[in-house]
Amino acid sequence: MKTDKTLHVVSFSGSLRRASYNTALLRVAAALAPSDMTLEILDLAPLPMFNEDIEKPFPDAVAAFRARLAQADAVLIATPEYNSSVSGALKNALDWASRAPEPPLKEKPVAILGASTGNFGTARVQLHLRQILTHLGALPLGKPEVLIARAEQAFDADGNLVDAAARGFLQDLLNALARWVRRVQQD
Repeated sequence: MKTDKTLHVVSFSGSLRRASYNTALLRVAAALAPSDMTLEILDLAPLPMFNEDIEKPFPDAVAAFRARLAQADAVLIATPEYNSSVSGALKNALDWASRAPEPPLKEKPVAILGASTGNFGTARVQLHLRQILTHLGALPLGKPEVLIARAEQAFDADGNLVDAAARGFLQDLLNALARWVRRVQQD
């Protein structure tokens, strides 16, 4: 199915580190995105820690984050693996996104990718993240997977993804996400 509508994908990295491989992965994704897709990268650092005492009304940074998610056709999450699970920053963002009214990830196509310096890439965290997203009512894309292991070898000192196979997997994921979004929108 081909359409003239440009898909807008909002992305964010679960790492707050300045030289994060996962944030670099999103910059590469923006450059490799199909011609009918735009990719916006959000920063999770301004989000306060989730606290029900301050949720009504949502703090400005949270309201802006939720609005960007709601307006997007899809979401792309780059996740590091911290202790075999999601980072605190990522879990915090998902907690804010889960709140009523109108949780912005509900029935939203989501793709996951990740880079890690470990030998398993982000295999364990991606399984856990899929479980969380499913609970939130999001529509996670199952395949292809982008699980970059030994990230310090896959990226150069400037944050460029120099591993050709990883770039190919990333391109495949972005193309699959575009197809998934169009299928979901068609339904």
